Formats: sequence, structure tokens, C-alpha cells
Amino acid sequence: MEDFFNVLKVKDFITILKALPVGGKQEVKLAQARGRYLAEDIVSFEYLPATNRSSMDGYAVRSKDTFGASEANPVYLEISGQVAIDEIPQDRLESGLCVRIVTGSTLPPGADSVVMVEHAHEMGGQTVEIRKPVAPWENVMLKGEDITSNDVALRAGVKVSAPRAGILAALGREKVDIGVAPRVGIISTGDELVPISQTPAPGYIRDVNSHTLAHIAAEEGCEVNIYGIVPDLKDEVQASLVKALDENDVVLVSGGSSVGNRDFTLTALSGIEGMEVIVHGLALSPGKPTIFARKGDKYVWGLPGQVTSAQIVMLILVIPFLRHLQGKSDSFDLNKDFFLRARLSRNIASKYGREDYVRVRLKKDGTRIIAVPVPGKSGLLKTLLEADGIIRIAENCEGLSQDDEVMVRLV
Repeated sequence: MEDFFNVLKVKDFITILKALPVGGKQEVKLAQARGRYLAEDIVSFEYLPATNRSSMDGYAVRSKDTFGASEANPVYLEISGQVAIDEIPQDRLESGLCVRIVTGSTLPPGADSVVMVEHAHEMGGQTVEIRKPVAPWENVMLKGEDITSNDVALRAGVKVSAPRAGILAALGREKVDIGVAPRVGIISTGDELVPISQTPAPGYIRDVNSHTLAHIAAEEGCEVNIYGIVPDLKDEVQASLVKALDENDVVLVSGGSSVGNRDFTLTALSGIEGMEVIVHGLALSPGKPTIFARKGDKYVWGLPGQVTSAQIVMLILVIPFLRHLQGKSDSFDLNKDFFLRARLSRNIASKYGREDYVRVRLKKDGTRIIAVPVPGKSGLLKTLLEADGIIRIAENCEGLSQDDEVMVRLV
């Protein structure tokens, strides 16, 4: 039978995921917040910069005093002093005067701009020759130009990147609240699997998914626990699930999510008290047999056993879900990921009613970037190794045509 699942549209599934509560929060030192998501709004109680400060070495001036200055017709001002980096000048700068100033120093009252040292020349005594005019507030960092007092400097849910860490440091935040990264347990099912340390006999393969899924989850800041290979026996799958659920917040099970004679993930989940199977089957290719279940505040993902299919589901759905649990804002908004515009190299057919994700490699053709579909079955590792990204074919589309513009999500 063609549709052996009651498949759910991906957009409807994402609506379910977005409604799930985020996890807890913890206070950490700023250095430990790297790459994590803020669990609080960061409110400033000061101005940054705290005063009008010079952004250049040079001379603080009244801008109107430099009007018309040029190499051929310089303006001459008298130096009335200099401002040290730690000084708050009190004397007002009068017309016809200037003061020496260094980058970061506070402008004296009356000054509204800075002439760069490269555009001035001291003539001897206290006279300086100005060879270029400046506009009001040129080469000046204004008080509160970065942040004003009582501003929300950073919103909860944003990732602590290097620039954001800089803002936190500038505000004196030695510690911040971040979303707690979930503990992730990983189970691989299949009688055909052997540990990677073994040489597989004919009909067997090494356990790839445990390691690829662990790598992906760890990159999201999660603590990862690998439970090894579980044979295709309902009781053993169920026992492993119970143990992993007890020790983790999210459990990823690869293999056994379809409806074959050796697919026991759904049966095992259904036998766990309090477990609610929310989804079995998505209008998604690859990844149709995906399972999502919940027991209280713990979650189970049943992923395809095929290695490429499992990684695509991780990329499209599980990674955003792990970020959502950590409080990331807009974690399911794929438009916030890094995309590149390209032209499709050939026609691609798609089944109406499902989302298709196609691996592509990129090449240059003059000034254009071309997306070339990577051929290969979902069990082949090289389809992801050779891919630079993936493209999405929407559920209401029967395919794409050669030379169509596509958005490539880089991987």
C-alpha cells in the first residue's frame, strides 16, 4: 500500500514542536556561555559609551571652525591642551581652539567632532594646521550610541556569539542565565549492525548512526550518552528505551521506525506506561517513517536507519528541536539559517503533497552559481560527503525545472 502511515505535513508537525515547553535555565560564567542561548533579557543600567568619546587620535574641535579647510587653504587653530584617556574634561572649548585627544578619550564641552591626526599638522608653538573639514560628530562615538540606560541590550533566546559576548562584557555581566542543553541518549537498532571496531561479515554493517547522531547533538551543546547496538527484539528495544529515558531528556533511536517485520520502535514505545506517540510518519522525503513520542517532559525520536535519511531529519527537525528546548528564539524559522541562491542544473521531479530535500553540490558558471543534484540512494554516505547543501521542494510542488532559482541550505 502506497501510504502505509497516516503521514503528517511537516509544517503541522513543526507547529506541534513549537508549542512544546522549553527546558530549564542555569547561571554560568560568561566564558561558559559560548554558543549557548540566553534565558533572560539583558537590560543595561548604563550608557555605552558612557560619554561622547573620540574614535580617532587627533584634535577635538568645533566643527564649524574647520569649514572650508583644504590642503591648499588650511584652517589654523590654537591648541589649548590635551585630554588623557581617563580624564573627564570640564573646561569648555571655545571657537578658534582645539585640544589634542586620543582614541577613547572624552570630548570636552563645546567640541563636537575630531580631526584625524593625518589631516592636521602642528606648526610649532601651539598652532595646528587643519587640512580637511569635519562634520558635526564626525569621528565621535556618541554617549549611548551602542546602548542607552534601561535598554534591552540582548533578547532572551539569542545565541551567545563573540559580538554578543562583547556586549555582555562591556556591561559587566560576569554571569548570565542560559538555557540548559538537553541530555541526549542514542540507540541504534538492527541485527545487521556491528561495532565500528569489528570487520563486518557479509550482510552486516558497522554502526554509523550512533556516531554521526552523537556528533550532531554534541555540536548543539548537548551531553550525549550512547547506548550501543540493540537487536531487533521488542523487549530489548523497550528495555533500552526505558533506561535511556530515565537518564536523558531526549532519546534518538535509529532504525526500526518503519512497518517491517523487524521494526519494533513503535511497538516498544507503545508498551511504555505514560508514553504518547504524537507522530508516526511525515510527508517528508527522505524521512517518511519518522516517529516522535513524548512521556512527560521527555521525548523520543524514531529516526530512519538509513544514514543519510537520519542525518537529513536531524538537520531539518531534530536540531531545531534541540535548540528550541534550550530556549532559542525562532529555532524552527529556516529562513534564519544560512542560504545561498543558485540556479538548478536540471529538472527534478517530486511527489505532490510531501516535502522533498535534495542534496546538491555547487559550482560556478561565469557569474552564476549552479546547484547540481547529487545522485545516490539514502543508504550511501557519499551523497552527503559530496553535497555542499540541500534544497527544499515544497509540498505543493511537483518538481523544479532546470534553471529555476533555488535556495541552498549549506551543510
